[in-house]
Amino acid sequence: MERTGPPARMTGLLAAFSAALLAVGGLAATAPSAAAADADVARNGTFEAGLTGWNCTGGSGVAVSTPVHGGTSALKATPAGSDNAKCSQTVTVKPDSTYTLSAWVQGGYVYLGAAGTGTTDVSTWTQSAGDWKQLTTTFKTGASTTSVSVYTHGWYGTPAYYADDLTLVGPGGDPVVLPAVPAGLKAGTPTSSSVPLSWTAATGATGYNVYRGGTKVLSATGTSATVTGLTASTAYSFQVTATNEAGESAKSAAVSTSTTAGGGGGGGADLPAHALVGYLHSSFANGSGYTRMADVPDSWDVIDLAFGEPTSVTSGDIRFSLCPVTECPNVESVAEFKAAIKAKQAAGKKVLISIGGQNGQVQLATTAARDTFVSSVSKIIDEYGLDGLDIDFEGHSLSLNTGDTDFRSPTTPVVVNLISAVKSLKAKYGEKFVLTMAPETFFVQLGYQYYGSGPWGGQDPRAGAYLPVIHALRDDLTLLHVQDYNSGSIMGLDNQYHSMGGADFHIAMTDMLLTGFPVAGDQTKVFPGLRPDQVAIGLPASTQAGNGHTSPAEVTKALNCLTKKTDCGSYATHGTWSGLRGLMTWSVNWDRFNNWEFSKNFDAYFGG
Repeated sequence: MERTGPPARMTGLLAAFSAALLAVGGLAATAPSAAAADADVARNGTFEAGLTGWNCTGGSGVAVSTPVHGGTSALKATPAGSDNAKCSQTVTVKPDSTYTLSAWVQGGYVYLGAAGTGTTDVSTWTQSAGDWKQLTTTFKTGASTTSVSVYTHGWYGTPAYYADDLTLVGPGGDPVVLPAVPAGLKAGTPTSSSVPLSWTAATGATGYNVYRGGTKVLSATGTSATVTGLTASTAYSFQVTATNEAGESAKSAAVSTSTTAGGGGGGGADLPAHALVGYLHSSFANGSGYTRMADVPDSWDVIDLAFGEPTSVTSGDIRFSLCPVTECPNVESVAEFKAAIKAKQAAGKKVLISIGGQNGQVQLATTAARDTFVSSVSKIIDEYGLDGLDIDFEGHSLSLNTGDTDFRSPTTPVVVNLISAVKSLKAKYGEKFVLTMAPETFFVQLGYQYYGSGPWGGQDPRAGAYLPVIHALRDDLTLLHVQDYNSGSIMGLDNQYHSMGGADFHIAMTDMLLTGFPVAGDQTKVFPGLRPDQVAIGLPASTQAGNGHTSPAEVTKALNCLTKKTDCGSYATHGTWSGLRGLMTWSVNWDRFNNWEFSKNFDAYFGG
């Protein structure tokens, strides 16, 4: 959000995959004959069992009934963005042995290969096969190699490819047995929205799956995990299984526990079931005009003071003051402003200081800046008697250093220090401290495709950079209201791109927040969904307020779909969330300029 008119259009992804296709091997003219004792050691290479045994990046693969080369099923995989639709499986092999890898393929660019051979990894490819074509390559395993990864993948920006009847012929490896069932499952101390779990290592396990009420909710490589996104004061039952190359063990004995009482993170218990959030231009004027705090209608449940800004990008020293009289002739006095805040709070409203905005770049690159941030924000909260903090970091405030690839354990100082600073503020002010965030889609939902500079480097390091902050603070978070405006097209969980301006965009973007998603397509790094009472939809109040204005009729459609599963259009949501908290808008001032159209529609929908 910006100070002087409509917010600037969000910057696009800077990644540019410029490397040319490598000639990684041609078709083998002849394949060596398999020895009599050789066998096909690949699992489900015919895809008759769907994708059992296969892992496809980013949910890019699906089993289809047409076209097929043999049987009744084949693999279809679709590249998207930086995901080349790689589908792979790990196969047990014998050391110092020769194997022949073969598959029938069709469609866009398609590669077939083997990795981890212990000698020279191999691959072969074909360009845009209009009909089924066989790819074949051979390799020899190393002296101590007992498993290899075989894979297919496409190429960036090319159409879907198909694969069928994949075989890996050679000496059968020693059979891998299923791991033992995990024992000793225990639940730690729960919060209102999370439960920590731990268990004893299972013999033969390389990973674990955690189940809640019989449904898989996450995977782990170690012997502990925390299940998040739970409802307060609710009983849950958990089980865990062990996994390895052979498959998955039976489920462990169940452990049951209940979450503690709570409501929507810090301060959420005091909010109405459906809340309206708006930004108030308090420190500046623009084309919408200045609105005095006392003149904000009762429709608004959370009022964010825009903006607290730093003395310099890296200082961490945040300052806030009312708009100068020369810029805002109708500005109230500081005493009148403080009195109006108290009156709003007496009526049950929350008033927060919003830090950042388009012009307020904040980079807490050092612990000194972190500590200054805490002390300066505390001073503003105390001086004006505010209820909490809104984090509206935009532009280059948050980005991820190269190599920082796991949102669950960030290492980038500007991210780590922000998390630490907010936790300090929450500890200082207690359970009633209200914490909200207003990131752009670039920093959140784009993380489904891209995270930081990516596995090959070159991507915009800001992509998905809010995810570690949201995740680390989810138990303290009152509201997340992503800005569904000033956004480029974003891929949803249906692997289709969605664009601003209509109900579809808000449905898809909000469904991602409530359902959760694998970050950068990595199924081992799933961002868990938030509770519906922690989520509001962010929209511009008028066409002048920002790109992506959505008409009241389309806003109503989005709310109907998400809370009632009606008016959903082509996007299929993953749930129905009657407890969705509400709407956020930029801004109160622009809504007043537009004859209160936005807030009137909210009141009409929720009976305000």
